[in-house]
Amino acid sequence: MADVSPGAPGEEEGPARAGADRGGGAPWTRDLLEHLRPAARDPRRVVDWLGAAVGGTAALGDHRGGLLAGRRALPEERLVADLAAGRLASAAVDHEGQYARLVAVGRPPSAHVLTVWRDRPFDQRAAEVVAATAWVLDVLLEEREREAERRRLTRATADLGLAVLQLLMVGDTVAARRVAAGMWPGLLDADGLCVYVLEGPAGERERLRRRCAEVTGGRALIVRCPAEDRHLIMVAPHAWGAEAAEDLQEDLRALADGTAGVFLGGSVRQELGECALAYGQAVNALLVARFRPEAAAMYAERTHPQRLMPPDALYCWADRLLLPLGTLPLATHAELQATTRLGLEFTAVKAAKVLGVSRNTVRARMERTGQLLGADLGDLRTRAVVHLALSALADGAGYTDGGPREGPGRGTGPGLGELLRAPHLGTWARELLDRLAEDSRDLRGTLRAWISAGANAERAAQELGVHVQTVREHVRAGERALERRLLAGGSDLYEVVLAYLAARELEEPELG
Repeated sequence: MADVSPGAPGEEEGPARAGADRGGGAPWTRDLLEHLRPAARDPRRVVDWLGAAVGGTAALGDHRGGLLAGRRALPEERLVADLAAGRLASAAVDHEGQYARLVAVGRPPSAHVLTVWRDRPFDQRAAEVVAATAWVLDVLLEEREREAERRRLTRATADLGLAVLQLLMVGDTVAARRVAAGMWPGLLDADGLCVYVLEGPAGERERLRRRCAEVTGGRALIVRCPAEDRHLIMVAPHAWGAEAAEDLQEDLRALADGTAGVFLGGSVRQELGECALAYGQAVNALLVARFRPEAAAMYAERTHPQRLMPPDALYCWADRLLLPLGTLPLATHAELQATTRLGLEFTAVKAAKVLGVSRNTVRARMERTGQLLGADLGDLRTRAVVHLALSALADGAGYTDGGPREGPGRGTGPGLGELLRAPHLGTWARELLDRLAEDSRDLRGTLRAWISAGANAERAAQELGVHVQTVREHVRAGERALERRLLAGGSDLYEVVLAYLAARELEEPELG
């Protein structure tokens, strides 16, 4: 036989408080209130305590009848559903020498249900303990729900920030602004941006993110790098003036300098649609920062090969080489170009994580780009040349509004060989490669064979007839002599490849 006492939702809250007040000096009230201490807030421990306090057993279930705490199944589903939905505030059940009290905890229609069993009737003290415990559980569960909501909001914000970054990486500034407008209104109103990459211990990344949020004061988009567990990416639009941008940079430098194991790399100012280029610059600067006492470095505009070629001839050649991309629909063209640039700078796995796609998608897009350009992107020389063309157009010439630029001599013009024979480029190439002669070993020959072998040390060793470890040591020595990273690939390696091409120590790749 079940004795069900109907009541308004929340009816137990008043008696719970009253019972706790009347028994304020009783040992059980002090024991119960101990569970509200920050270090002891665990509903499961409260339920276990309740069973022992009334000389019975207790369980806590959700509105679907699932057991959250305790070891005993809840009573019949209909009764639990009535309590969870708010049709009953409490109920009492007597059956075969077992006495049970059920109390709704929380707000309907998804309230929790607290059930307590005893082998004897509930006296006033036991009823007060149950009512007071229901109130404590209500407090703890509400706090847990708020914390869960906070985590969901934090996760959603992080996912939204990553989506904005990925849109910027592929140059889709219109969509990036639209997505960012709700959470960060006005953040992407600028035409330019800088990208900073902060590196620190992986376990400290969330703490560093909060520090960066304080330093930037809402002036930057802060994203956990999806490809590197130790990296935070900060996109800082130039919407608040050069002086404020410099202040932000100094604040970030101070953060890196004042925190052990933390390094900062930053880009120069780029157009909003050139976020991928700025990100590559920040990563390159981060490599330099590791060797500086202040643990921070901004990208240095050193002499790049494309700056030593006749600008008009270079742009005309790059425009002609990349013309097949410009004939595609705007969205497809932007997607292929952005993916190819990142795929040339990083591995397919890292590029995929940054773009939010699979590595097979990155490889498929780059394969399509290669087919359109008639270029074998598996060849290191070809990769360097395509990277040169993309960099030339990214400097401000070439495509405008997604289409190729118009100009005289569009279908004709200098070829790659003529560009590589530019006098200033030849001087730069000789001076760069001559640095390798400072080492008594034949670094120049080893690097040439390594590049020809597609940066494969085993194949280069077979060609040279030396041990593979010798090749690796020579490449690392070449990195120090040339002050460029080679093993990691990317723009530094492509500059060295272009130097060999300009010095005519490597054959030009076949394109088109």
